[in-house]
Amino acid sequence: MRARMLILGIETSCDETAAAVVKDGTDILSNVVSSSLKYHKKFGGVVPEIAARHHVENIDKVITRSLRDAGL
Repeated sequence: MRARMLILGIETSCDETAAAVVKDGTDILSNVVSSSLKYHKKFGGVVPEIAARHHVENIDKVITRSLRDAGL
């Protein structure tokens, strides 16, 4: 019997913080994305300091929710 492989993917872009759990490279068990776009709109574009702060404030919550949604 082959052991299952679980992969936790963590990604940050200019305005999003995300985490996902994938089983055996093909089955997406969870995919959680937190966007900071609404905070940047009034500035007409992404503000690096606001984006960085959003990543720091949300990464733990995003990972925890992704693991929970995946049943882990």
